[in-house]
Amino acid sequence: MTNATAAITLALSKGRIFDDSLPLLAAAGIEVLDDPEKSRKLILRTSRPDVRVVLVRASDVPTYVEHGGADLGVAGLDVLLEHGAEWAGGQGAAALSGLYMPVDLKIARCRMSVATRADFDYAAAVKQGSRIRVASKYTHIARQHFADKGVHVDLIKLYGSMELAPLTGLADAIVDLVSTGSTLKANHLVEVERIMDISARLVVNQAALKLKREPMRRLIDAFARAAG
Repeated sequence: MTNATAAITLALSKGRIFDDSLPLLAAAGIEVLDDPEKSRKLILRTSRPDVRVVLVRASDVPTYVEHGGADLGVAGLDVLLEHGAEWAGGQGAAALSGLYMPVDLKIARCRMSVATRADFDYAAAVKQGSRIRVASKYTHIARQHFADKGVHVDLIKLYGSMELAPLTGLADAIVDLVSTGSTLKANHLVEVERIMDISARLVVNQAALKLKREPMRRLIDAFARAAG
């Protein structure tokens, strides 16, 4: 393999994003040779000696790319916004220091929504200007959403089991990712407001793009073609 400085390093997270990225990599002529489910390796070989994959926590992908630990990566829009991205409407790019998003890969699709107990009148609470307690892992997104609506909220940061918050009285509502809605239904919660659609983006380190321009550009273009 080429040395680390010459190789292009792609940051991925285990799970849905990794699995959904494999067909895109295949379309770009890249096959991951190590199975992350069977190996403890965090740096995976590929069929191209100049490309390697590093496995990191989903929330760490933009950090690795922004600070040069990886040249590019795949991360959900939710992760990027929480990382401090300033979403630029329909222009398909978000500005971060040393990092940008040239491609919506259209994988790992879901939505960010507000959900409450079925017996909580969310619309009335908003209309009356009530102060709503909202639990979320995505406090940056939640804060911006409710500020834009002029709704007063007290935000409670949680890292998991979000559905418990309304059921135990910790919060009136939650802001969380929703895919099929089956988890909400199983916990007697209802989706009351859709905040935004979420999908995974290709994120690129700008310094790496300058230093490895031709191979990086070819890889970005291959991802763009594969994503359609």
